[in-house]
Amino acid sequence: MVIEYADLECPYCARAHLILKQLPITRVFRHFPVTSKHPRARVLAAAAEAAGRQGKFWEMHDSLLEDQGHLDDPHLWDRARRLRLELDRFEADRRSPEVAERVDADFRSGIRAGVATTPTQFVNGASYPGVPSAGLRDALR
Repeated sequence: MVIEYADLECPYCARAHLILKQLPITRVFRHFPVTSKHPRARVLAAAAEAAGRQGKFWEMHDSLLEDQGHLDDPHLWDRARRLRLELDRFEADRRSPEVAERVDADFRSGIRAGVATTPTQFVNGASYPGVPSAGLRDALR
């Protein structure tokens, strides 16, 4: 199992996602929006969580990381439509205090775990910052 802390607007996280997606592992995702570098990171995290409330977290997650050039609100709505989300519910959820608290809780847990950069993966308590390398792949064997 890999616990990953990532920012959905981060190009390095997008690269890490493509690598991790190919591995036969269980992934546990935690939001770590670095808004000083990626101003839409919290908005994207909220969108993924809102999609998750309709059972489509991973689909939204993958869509955001695999198309980094289209992350503004009109594209979020297009994604929600393609995922067949209930749009009014999606909008309400992504702006809800509960979703904001979920994102904040993930971020706080990352700080407590020592996350300093995105992406950072944890395997068996060991931290692997950056795009997955051979060291992380070896730890997964």
